[in-house]
Amino acid sequence: MTSLLAPTPVRLIPAQWRAREAAHHARADALTSAHRARRQRGETHAIEDFLFTYYPVSPAKLHRWHPGAGVTLEGAAILFDPAQDPVRADWKYYARTGAAAEDLTVDLAALWEARGKLISFIERLFTETLERTPSFGCFGLHEWAMVYRMTPEEIRHRTLPLRLGALDTDVVVESNPIACSHFDAYRFFTPAAEPLNELRPTRENQAEMEQSGCLHAGMDVYKWAVKLGPIVPGELLLDAFELARDIRSVDMRASPYDVSSYGLAAIPVETPEGKRAYAALQRGFADRGNALRVRVLDAIARAGSAAARLSDR
Repeated sequence: MTSLLAPTPVRLIPAQWRAREAAHHARADALTSAHRARRQRGETHAIEDFLFTYYPVSPAKLHRWHPGAGVTLEGAAILFDPAQDPVRADWKYYARTGAAAEDLTVDLAALWEARGKLISFIERLFTETLERTPSFGCFGLHEWAMVYRMTPEEIRHRTLPLRLGALDTDVVVESNPIACSHFDAYRFFTPAAEPLNELRPTRENQAEMEQSGCLHAGMDVYKWAVKLGPIVPGELLLDAFELARDIRSVDMRASPYDVSSYGLAAIPVETPEGKRAYAALQRGFADRGNALRVRVLDAIARAGSAAARLSDR
């Protein structure tokens, strides 16, 4: 558990926390409105659905606002919001507090008992990622390696044509160095592409391999923030979602798929100009991702010190 000078406990009166909650609801609804509308119509989106399928977080879960660790919400145990199902008092990892048990706060003891090892892993992963020099030389070729030597029936996004066709797509893979450092991208390489990768990322060496220049590592800041549950403030969670959304768009624009049907221009990473454009976008995402990693680590530290303060009572 992280140890540092415990932050001053925060108490929010109903007017304060309900205003933050309402702002979060409005922002989350705006971010998920297009996806929810498509789902009602039975439509799919090869790019944006990734944020709700690969990351299995429903719009309803994203809609929930958490204040973070060490924050007491006055009156939250008795204030009913018909938009919430169940009400906050029944949410996992919340505890009643106060003289009349009308207030709520994150139950850090229960959370650490259930997710302590995972929290420690995320803390280590983000700390080491921040310390590691980012790499900007992969040029998004992981997506190309995922379709290398596949038949049309085997390709994941069969509704999207390959921009260069199958044969020329394979040539791009064979004529460029492949240097994917992210296990959850590498594990989707085709069998023929796996030995072409210069690196051998595994689940076990993930903390030693992950680096902030990797687009998939940047998207996964959102995944890890979700797994930390209520110790991550809602505002931070939505910032991480927005980064994942922006990266996903670039990831597909630089992929071998033709995404023009979605109004998106290709980033032709098979050319020198495309490689330069991709690397410039990588640098911006690395900066944004690292800023979020710092905030997530701060949330973990606050939770750890608040839990330590409670255990000393």
